[in-house]
Amino acid sequence: MRVRLAVVGLGNVGRRFLELVQSKHALIQERFDLDLVVTAAGDTSGGAEYFKGLDIATLLELKRSGKGAAAYPQLGRGEASMVEIVRSSEADVLVENTLTNLTDGEPGISTMREALLRKMHIATANKGPLVLAYQELFKLAEKQQVKILHSATVAGGLPVVNIGRRDLSAGEITKFEGIVNGTTNHILDAMARGEAYETALKHAQEIGIAEADPTLDVDGWDAANKLVIVANACLWRATTLKDLTVIGIRTVTPQDLDDARVNNQVIKLVARAEKVGGEWNLTVKPERLDMSHPLAGVGGGYMAVLYESDINGQIFARIKEDNPYPTAAAVLRDVINIFR
Repeated sequence: MRVRLAVVGLGNVGRRFLELVQSKHALIQERFDLDLVVTAAGDTSGGAEYFKGLDIATLLELKRSGKGAAAYPQLGRGEASMVEIVRSSEADVLVENTLTNLTDGEPGISTMREALLRKMHIATANKGPLVLAYQELFKLAEKQQVKILHSATVAGGLPVVNIGRRDLSAGEITKFEGIVNGTTNHILDAMARGEAYETALKHAQEIGIAEADPTLDVDGWDAANKLVIVANACLWRATTLKDLTVIGIRTVTPQDLDDARVNNQVIKLVARAEKVGGEWNLTVKPERLDMSHPLAGVGGGYMAVLYESDINGQIFARIKEDNPYPTAAAVLRDVINIFR
């Protein structure tokens, strides 16, 4: 089966996704009878499209040389927006990996709406549109009888959404706890070893774990975004950021970490959803965890989640993710699962 992909957003995740489509093409075709073809690609430069398929090696070389999709030989369109590329692509799946924008969700939210109106499935790692318009987008997908898969939006390659929405679908989830932001986990781990906050943050930036502006991570909003998605997707609860209490790690002091260690505890930034009196209490904040807690042993460089449900008991999963490939692999997994 030939599957036409419109890939918009060719940053770290988007480029790795293209590499995986290229390197895993034969395996996917043999295993699932899916012939994945990139018929359109778009980025901030513009885009390119060709119904027979764009050459992935050419796209990757353009990005490596500092150019964009608009520079694709003969087919590049510098005047085309990503929405216009989606509109004219006639693809089967929109692969949406533009940068997360939590102000208005653009350009991701517009490209997703356009794709859904054209009855295209969506696979995405972009949290912004889901945080801002989860219910709207999924109602439109249902109306158009297409799928939105987004397992890459929570803890990258870790199948957090798949566990909660698919594997626990027959039960009642009673608790969710997660270390879903690798940057803060790395910083807290370093601080527990005696590093100052500023030193730990600077090191995280130097090795590429933290952004130049680390606000989303250290103030807890990246983890909060992921908890909003988990609540909508897995707890079947219409949720926005306004429903959460969010506290970042800037308030954690060396004294806090020393006190925790003396009491055989560790401090982690925990995204938590817990039922209290029949209502969900949703928080992101630094918590003291006893060393016997499964999340306590999740060191820097790792992310992990813990589900509890009435019929499945406790499920714990973790991942070590220090580059974009696991996230890109999760997007590819979603593309495959759309047609399985």
